[in-house]
Amino acid sequence: MSDRPRRLVVLAGPTAVGKGTVAARVRETHPEVWISVSATTRPPRPGEVDGVHYHFVTPEQFDELVERGDMLEWAVVHGTHRYGTPRAPVVARLAAGVPALLEIDLQGARQVRAAMPEALFVFLAPPSFSDLVDRLVGRGTESEAERERRLETARVELAAVDEFDVSIVNADVEQACADLVALIENPPDVDRDPTTSL
Repeated sequence: MSDRPRRLVVLAGPTAVGKGTVAARVRETHPEVWISVSATTRPPRPGEVDGVHYHFVTPEQFDELVERGDMLEWAVVHGTHRYGTPRAPVVARLAAGVPALLEIDLQGARQVRAAMPEALFVFLAPPSFSDLVDRLVGRGTESEAERERRLETARVELAAVDEFDVSIVNADVEQACADLVALIENPPDVDRDPTTSL
């Protein structure tokens, strides 16, 4: 940890690319990195724990958080449920010099860019689109209709890679984790121009 404010690192990418897996690996191997826990209106999946994986809230509770200005970002994802990042914990960790990571979707990353343009924006990419399809189908957590919605969203998200400062290809979780931690510990100076690929 440091006694100077940290630069927030924002990790985003298409659905099923492995953002959650990479972030979980960072959590396991680098406990000094604080990872924000998002709030969501979707119900828990099997094995998910409230306050650990997400803060599961009702639509009414989510409305209250937004109205009070307590969300750093929020979005409707895949046209159904809302997800968002509580603002206060992020600001507090950065001010205390704690390395902080947000793992969010493209819409959320755009809102964070507007609110905290000094953050480092990292795009997690699949090795190929067919690999992304295989991961989504293999996950087995969505219906066929939901998979189609997510794949359509993924096509749009993949096209946004140039909006990010750095791109990491998630061909190997351990390598992607190592690349991400290196960026968290020593964020590069970026000029918002061509995306650097790791």
